[in-house]
Amino acid sequence: MNQDNFRKLISGQKAGLGAGLVRLLLGVAARGYAIVIRLRNFSYSKGWLKTHRADAPVISIGNITTGGTGKTPLVIWLCKKLTENLKLKTKNYKCAILTRGYKTRRASCVMRRAKNTRDTQYDIRDTIDEPAILIESCPETKVIVNPDRAAGAAEAVNKFGAKTLVMDDGFQHRRLGRDLDIVTIDATRPFGYGKMLPAGLLREPLVSLKRANAAVITRCDQTTEAKLTQIEEKLQQVNPNMTIARSIHAAVCVKSTNDKEISLEQLKDKKIFAFCGIGNPEAFLNTIKALGPELVGSKVYNDHHHYSDDCLADICRQAAHLKADLILTTQKDWTKITRLAPAKRDIPLTYLAIEIKFLAGEDKLTGLIENALAGKIPKK
Repeated sequence: MNQDNFRKLISGQKAGLGAGLVRLLLGVAARGYAIVIRLRNFSYSKGWLKTHRADAPVISIGNITTGGTGKTPLVIWLCKKLTENLKLKTKNYKCAILTRGYKTRRASCVMRRAKNTRDTQYDIRDTIDEPAILIESCPETKVIVNPDRAAGAAEAVNKFGAKTLVMDDGFQHRRLGRDLDIVTIDATRPFGYGKMLPAGLLREPLVSLKRANAAVITRCDQTTEAKLTQIEEKLQQVNPNMTIARSIHAAVCVKSTNDKEISLEQLKDKKIFAFCGIGNPEAFLNTIKALGPELVGSKVYNDHHHYSDDCLADICRQAAHLKADLILTTQKDWTKITRLAPAKRDIPLTYLAIEIKFLAGEDKLTGLIENALAGKIPKK
């Protein structure tokens, strides 16, 4: 079952006896999953499962639902802010990102192991998805790809001299202690249909948000003020002490090979064929439509789709048939397709560059980050 059909099923959009039976079975599985997650969280809260402390402040960026909620743009914003602001106070200030990666091709990774160490370095050509974006977007930040975040933290501090660690997708990774927990909430589907996986999209019960210090609501431009207020009220019900910020994913420009840029103004006159394999494809397509070009067609793949030469050839054929001027994708998908064998294309292949932009709460969030780095917030 593809991603779109699965979401229609769990959201209740798909009707019929068969769909109802599948939802019932998924609900049974979700109860079992919820028990496991609650037991795990209880064990950490009681200290039965050990939390490891890094020799540097740790700021976690995570979420409570599966799928694309906008963590990566927030991680990039945070790393740039840390590097730019704190480098003024401390010479040779270093920040590192800890990420587990997704389906990193370990067999072909560039591994340079020193004697009697477990240090591993990854080449950008051998990583996919978010790690490659982070490497390209944060050139002054060391990106450590390791599913064991505690080991990654030790490597970042001991080998690279990192002074602050940013843990990507770290809300559920409780083995590494953190000084600040920030969660991203997608305004277009904030609470995973109110059900745990696999009956819904929740990775943890909503009560787990009590652990979070702050929530950044993303894609606020793709919903109504009334729904945003409802989301904020729900968050405050669960955690009255949580700092809440609003943000959007603002398009900056369109980029192609060798970082050639097309302005958003120039884009308005183009016919676009779009494709993506991300957690929230509707948000990407809505962003394109809002920019003003004619969206003549689109192709949506499942999140973390592995592209092949045949995939790209099919995309180019569809775009040519619809007489598109540009083929447009996300930066996440761009990092994958650029690894494919180069082929002659009559239609330029491009990606939409975006960055996070705050509508409200940025000052409060920044103050919270500064307090965490100063040790003024109790460690978790």
